[in-house]
Amino acid sequence: MVDISQPDVIAGVGFILLWVGYTYFAEHSQAARGNLIDGMALRRQEWMHAMLHRDNRMVDIQIVNALLRSGRFFASTAILIIAGLLAVLGARDQAIALVMDLPFTVSTSRQIWEAKVLFMILVFIYAFFKFVWSMRQYTYCSILIGAAPSAADLPGDFESIGVSIAKLTSLAAKHTNRGIRAYYFGLAGLGWFVHPWLLLAAALWVVLVLYRREFRSRTMRLIQPVAPDG
Repeated sequence: MVDISQPDVIAGVGFILLWVGYTYFAEHSQAARGNLIDGMALRRQEWMHAMLHRDNRMVDIQIVNALLRSGRFFASTAILIIAGLLAVLGARDQAIALVMDLPFTVSTSRQIWEAKVLFMILVFIYAFFKFVWSMRQYTYCSILIGAAPSAADLPGDFESIGVSIAKLTSLAAKHTNRGIRAYYFGLAGLGWFVHPWLLLAAALWVVLVLYRREFRSRTMRLIQPVAPDG
């Protein structure tokens, strides 16, 4: 039977709760209205409205391709990180000896140490799947932009076309955000190899950083639409 310490259990459960809790708070709670994600969703609707009134839509396709390249970079990086973590499992004794030389490191069994590495691998596998699915959705967006009627042939309900494409781009962005969020929490997970409480402290710090950037940053204020006077 694997002997896992109580601090490891508390830190692991707390880490997952912070991750899942912040995801719900940022995407589904009442507070999510008016944050960076919500502001970008409104901007995407404006983008698609302008796209439908353009005859030449190469700029729009280039924007989608830029978003695809970003997702492709993160997905490729996730594969490299997973490969590195698998290599660490193969050089387990050397890796444990290296970590044990760090100050404040808590000794742990090999089984628990391997479980922590496997947990990190799962985190970046999750990130990989999110980025790949986001890339596929952006590919669908480019197809829908290409299939949209020209500006001279727009039907009476053309607004619904732009709204549908905007919603698809926002859905792709949501999966990209979740993948990037997994990177943040994956980096926080490195603290678990030193001390369980360092894992909790790093996860809490990640939550604070994400909250600051998505709810209180200057970028968020600049992206939010300006309310008309009167």
